[in-house]
Amino acid sequence: MSITVNASAREDQGKGASRRLRKEEKVPSIIYGGKAGPLMITLSIHEITHLLENENTFTSVLDLVVGESKESVVLKDIQRHPSKNTVTHVDFLRVDAKQTLVTTTPLHFLGTEENEALRLGNMLNQFVVSVEISCLPKDLPHGIDVDVTNLEVGDHLSLTDLVLPEGVIITSLQHEDIEAHDQTVCSVSEPKIIEEEEEEEIIEDGESEEGSEDSAEDSEDSKDGEEEE
Repeated sequence: MSITVNASAREDQGKGASRRLRKEEKVPSIIYGGKAGPLMITLSIHEITHLLENENTFTSVLDLVVGESKESVVLKDIQRHPSKNTVTHVDFLRVDAKQTLVTTTPLHFLGTEENEALRLGNMLNQFVVSVEISCLPKDLPHGIDVDVTNLEVGDHLSLTDLVLPEGVIITSLQHEDIEAHDQTVCSVSEPKIIEEEEEEEIIEDGESEEGSEDSAEDSEDSKDGEEEE
């Protein structure tokens, strides 16, 4: 099932125009790539927020509808407000059905509940949670499954151990020296025991709680003096 994103073309540019759009609950965005030039667009903040709640939106070729035209695109970049976490800008990249697409896809770790070592309290260490891949748009996966069902304590999986969907390639493994670019994806290890050392305070002769209180009061007086200034 394809995912459709509705947009409107815009002409106004700049920070002032972007602020006005956001007050109108719209998100300034852009489409670029391919043979056509960049196209400035706006999105509904409510629609794009709802679409981004679906993980497949990040890993699918989207149908971007602007007026009467429709383009095949993928999400390239999303900017969010630093404190509110609301979407403030979106970049879309045009895709060609006949050209290889380079993008990032998540790793889905399967079998954690069935793994006997994990059920006994051992840990699954996840060192890689997404990988850069290349493939044709039609072969773009929603993620790559990593089966950890049979891993035992001390076992690990590397990038070269992953079972990739047909037509999908991990870009880092395309170098001549594959071993040098291979990475550990996950491993199973025993839980670490953190020992907490408690330090005892030694009160030397001649030092009293009263002296400490006096010192604290002096400190407070110093702060008050700074505030009055």
